[in-house]
Amino acid sequence: MEQSMATEQLIAAIIIGALVIWNLAVFLTYYSDKRRSIKRQWRIPEATLIMMAFAGGGVGAICGMYLIRHKTKHLKFQLLVPLALVLQLVAAGYILTLL
Repeated sequence: MEQSMATEQLIAAIIIGALVIWNLAVFLTYYSDKRRSIKRQWRIPEATLIMMAFAGGGVGAICGMYLIRHKTKHLKFQLLVPLALVLQLVAAGYILTLL
């Protein structure tokens, strides 16, 4: 029983660590796109930024939007990025009820 709990805790720690790293990568991608915007360089497609949010990077995308003020005036980002975060929180809550 103790070994099973330790395994679950290890798996949870790995998942949380991966999500932290992924959200940092998403934030840095938003930051990079902001810098590219300022320098009038090639940009990261908006679809890529939104898909990164839906792929578990909701927190990183929200932070990228509001901490560096990137894509905050675009309606699709105003709607879809928070939706991605809410869906992730609901999924996490559901998974926690299964443990």
